[in-house]
Amino acid sequence: MSALDIDATIDGARILVCCGAGGVGKTTTAAALALRAAERGRRTVVLTIDPARRLAQSMGLSELDNIPRRVTGVDESAGGSLDAMMLDMKRTFDEIVLTHAEPAKAEAILANPFYQALSSSFAGTQEYMAMEKLGQLQASGDYDLVVVDTPPTRSALDFLDAPQRLTTFLDGRMIKILMAPAKAGGKAYLKVVSAGFNVFTGVIAKIIGASVLQDVSQFVAALETMFGGFRERAQATYDLLKAPGTSFVVVAAPERDALREAAYFVERLADERMPLAGLVVNRVHRSEVTSLTAERSVAAAQTLESAGGSALASAVLRLHAERVWLAVREQRMEARFTSAHPGVPVVEVAAQPGDVHDLDGLRAVGADLAGGSAAARSA
Repeated sequence: MSALDIDATIDGARILVCCGAGGVGKTTTAAALALRAAERGRRTVVLTIDPARRLAQSMGLSELDNIPRRVTGVDESAGGSLDAMMLDMKRTFDEIVLTHAEPAKAEAILANPFYQALSSSFAGTQEYMAMEKLGQLQASGDYDLVVVDTPPTRSALDFLDAPQRLTTFLDGRMIKILMAPAKAGGKAYLKVVSAGFNVFTGVIAKIIGASVLQDVSQFVAALETMFGGFRERAQATYDLLKAPGTSFVVVAAPERDALREAAYFVERLADERMPLAGLVVNRVHRSEVTSLTAERSVAAAQTLESAGGSALASAVLRLHAERVWLAVREQRMEARFTSAHPGVPVVEVAAQPGDVHDLDGLRAVGADLAGGSAAARSA
């Protein structure tokens, strides 16, 4: 098993994408990587797609929104800086419309009821907007490194499908049918649209309502001139994710379910030919007293108890035994993963005594990430 060199990864990357299951410390890991990169001299922004507020709290910010916010308290002596933001998919969609459509058409799109629903909750919109925002941040030239904290589910990699989904949607027969009324218009519409189409739209109107059908048709027609731009930008960002300078970091806990999810991410990234930096095994329990095995510790505790010795000493011995057993179990879980994926570099991060809620806590995690390669080599 090779060790994941975190400092080399953050020094050489332009985009760093953190993905993993929920509850494994992925958001904390992303924030720690971003802070370490900033204090190593890189102009860094961390973008979270996870709606959790932990990232803002750990960086001393009252809130995160669609605008990058400067994080104070960062050591900028090496010339770096750190901004943080959280994806607002509706606001990002609005910005795209305002940027790429003529003022009158943009106003019509923004006021359209179907657009308002699409931009707020339509399936796949978040993933596409994540692609858009990532592309914007990279193209701005304001940052040397963009760290992306993805949602804590398997859908974390759904944004990889965004270009294909969008193309399928825009090229679909339904969209072409819905665009026909607005394209033809008035009496000409009656000449170019067949009776079969009228029957079809009549059925659809009964299902979703005539007013909704009209909203959809008008929205699609208004957005038509922007479709090509959507395709091009989505594909460009997708290509950027596969290019040199991008790295994916999979985060997991040393638990069966979390490592199973990590295996899914690793295999999916391999299928997409995305550049995987390696695996971060977070919240690992380590024993500093390696010479005292769990069995010897329990035996000593039993001897003390039978002799009426110190109850505190006995409790400490049993606690040590439990920690050793936990560490052994975690090592076995990790070994199963590494035997199935021997080419994936790994780094371990020790379990923290409490929640990470400030920059000092993030620095400690970052230092462990950078120094954990030794633990990974010896595992």
